[in-house]
Amino acid sequence: MSMKIRLARGGSNKRPHYSIVASDSRMPRDGRFLEKLGIYDPLLAKDNENRVKMNVERVQYWLSQGAQPTDRVARFLEAAGLIAKTTRSNPKAAVPGEKAKKRAEEKAAKAAVTE
Repeated sequence: MSMKIRLARGGSNKRPHYSIVASDSRMPRDGRFLEKLGIYDPLLAKDNENRVKMNVERVQYWLSQGAQPTDRVARFLEAAGLIAKTTRSNPKAAVPGEKAKKRAEEKAAKAAVTE
């Protein structure tokens, strides 16, 4: 059974509130979970201490049992000092799309003609 430490969404429309849970990876996002490990409230300011609350001992237990954190939860755990910080690189995210490239070429061509 592959375990995940992930977020389960709660709250109403446009007012998200997440629970940090340990669950089987085959279960739905908001479905059955084994244990609630903490909360995450994205509506609070980033420097607010109540934005992310975790039961550190239980998170360490699940990590020792082989549970894999999702990307967002891994960032929380890195900030708390529970796991080693990993470097992330997504060079394709900074590259403009095809339409943006065409617009830039057209703009450069117009600038060259007017000069």
